[in-house]
Formats: sequence, C-alpha cells, structure tokens
Amino acid sequence: MKIKVIGAGPAGLYFALLAKKRLPHCEIEVFEQNPCDATYGFGIVLADRGLSRMERADPDSFARLSAAMYVTRHQILRHREDSVFIEGVAFGGAVPRLRLLNILQDCCEEAGVQVHYERRVEANALDADMIVGADGINSLVRAGNEAAFGATTRTLSSRMAWYGTKRHFPYPVLVFRKAGQGHFIAVAYPYSEAMSTVVIECDAATWQRCGLAAMSDRERQTLAERIFEPELRGEPLLSNHSIWRNLPVIRCSRWHAGNTVLIGDALHSAHPSIGSGTRIAMEDSIALADALKDHPDDVQATFRAFEAIRAPQKQKMLDATEGSFTWYETFPDRMARLGPVDLVFDYLQRTGRISDERLSQEFPRFVDRYGTFSDRRLETVGA
Repeated sequence: MKIKVIGAGPAGLYFALLAKKRLPHCEIEVFEQNPCDATYGFGIVLADRGLSRMERADPDSFARLSAAMYVTRHQILRHREDSVFIEGVAFGGAVPRLRLLNILQDCCEEAGVQVHYERRVEANALDADMIVGADGINSLVRAGNEAAFGATTRTLSSRMAWYGTKRHFPYPVLVFRKAGQGHFIAVAYPYSEAMSTVVIECDAATWQRCGLAAMSDRERQTLAERIFEPELRGEPLLSNHSIWRNLPVIRCSRWHAGNTVLIGDALHSAHPSIGSGTRIAMEDSIALADALKDHPDDVQATFRAFEAIRAPQKQKMLDATEGSFTWYETFPDRMARLGPVDLVFDYLQRTGRISDERLSQEFPRFVDRYGTFSDRRLETVGA
C-alpha cells in the first residue's frame, strides 16, 4: 500500500511512524511545504493521560520524548493581584515544539519513512492508495475539497499571540489583569530549564479601546511586556511569528472523502486554552494507525474504523474545547464579578468535564483548603 501524508507536524510525523511500525511493508512518504527546522511558537504541553496513550502506542518515541520534557504538576492563578495556588496530582510535560519535531523526524528516518521538506504538493495529484491530510488549521487538503468534508469555519472574537521568554516560571501561571480600559490574560509555562511560553490574550472590546488595532506587532509586544512586567521581572518577550490573531474554529462533519482522510487541526481545530491541541492531534494519529493495522488492505474500512474508534472520545474533547474558549470569550465579565478563589472555581468548571469527584482526585490539597464546586455553591447560597 502507498500512503502519502501531507504535513510534517506532530500529527503527520507520528501517524507515519506508527503506520510504518505496524505495517513495515507499506510505502509511506510525508510531504511538508516548510523547511525541516521551521516551527512556529515555542513550547507545547502534553498532559499525563495523553502521554500514557503515547507510551502504549510506541514506547521508543515516548521514551525519547519523556527524556526531553520539563514536567510540572501545579498551577497559579492570579487575579486582582492575589495569587491562588492550585496543587495537582496530575502532571503535564512541556517540550520545545522543534524538539518534539526533531524526535519524530529521527524516529521516522530510522523506521524507513521518507520525509520530503520544502515540497508543496496537491493531494489530487499524488499517486497513492491513501492520503492523510495532516496540514493543520490552514489545511490545503481540506480547502481543496471543503464540500466533501463538510467543513465549516467560524472565527472567535478575542485576540491572542504566542511569545517566548527567558523568564523561567517554576509553575504554569494564569494571570488576569485590568490595564487602563482593557482586560488581559497571560498564560505562562516553562518548557525547559531556561525558557517559558507566554500566551497573551484580550477581548474584542479591549482590542479597540486600548488602541491595539492601530498598533504594530512590536508595539503590541511592548504593551504586553509593560502590563505583565510583574511576572516577566524585566525579561523581554521573544517573538517567533508572534502575530495577534483571531483563532478560527474549524469543524468537519465528514472525516474522509475518497481516498483522503483528515487528522489533527485539519479535521477539527483545537484551542490553546485547554492545552491539548497537540495531544488531540497525536491521538488521531494513534487511532488511524490502529485502524490501518486492523484493515491493511481496505482503505475505506480503515477510514470507517478510524472514525468509529476515535469519534466518541474526540467529541468529548471538542465539547470541552467549546466550553473553554466560550469561557475565555467572556472573561472580562467574570473578572468583574468574581474574586480570586471564585474565579478559580469558575475556571476549573469551564470545560464541563471536572466533577466534584474528579476535582477531589486531581486537586486534593486545593479541595482541603477551599472545598468542592458544591461547597462553593452552598456557601454562596448561605451568604
């Protein structure tokens, strides 16, 4: 079987690796329009549940990835200049995005996968039994056949930009800050011993009122450095194509068309507010590779099995994503209404996936100190 993968991000490389290991006789090629060392953003986070699935899928690449990760277990939320420490027993492993790609590139080469860089190809021009569109949010594979995939796109109103910094944060920190006439959020987390990622976000009203719409990207970066100087402690923000943008919400009602299937952000875009975009994409890769192993001679059966395996769990993650970015779209109102501890509880409930029981399991010390969701509601009613 000839398999062509378009896109050499984490999803494309990981699927190619897993498919080659499961079916060594398959001819697998990956095509990427950018150079092999090109990457956007800084560090990415993979939560412990996703890492466990990756360990089962391919212990070798998991071991290499784990060795390169910076692990954290806790988080700090700061609002009205008060900090709430959120202890957690679950953990996240952060890694430079380029390091993740390098690991997967090496693993693919060792497994016999051909990866072609600086090669822009058209899906319909490829000689292949199966084509995998793993080319991200701006997928050309999806764009070339949107009707067949039932693709829809809408755009969120808030604006955000990804930066890096040499300011090392011992724990991930989520900062809510009112500055002038605007409301801003900074999410900062370490991804190595020396570097951290910083994501800055503002709502649409702040974008206009504070004049960001008329600023250059450098001026916006300077403003963000000034607003979050207490956290940055004099370290500058570092840009890597750090453009303030409205994120799209992409959904495809059909996962495959003809001999082509989509995975990762090409199929359903994630959102950075749940910190699981790369995990979701790589779990798509696992499910597709497993389906291929079960149906090595039938592409359509592979596609049907992939969707049947993956859709239920992925829908839960997409529902959580929708709940999370909707919460972030309305954060100025929440900042005005809620004190620091109540904002933490509201934040932890935003995806609809954390019950009292799960809260107690994952954040036992936090619950000992502040109670559960039900406790907070009872306190509010009693007040």
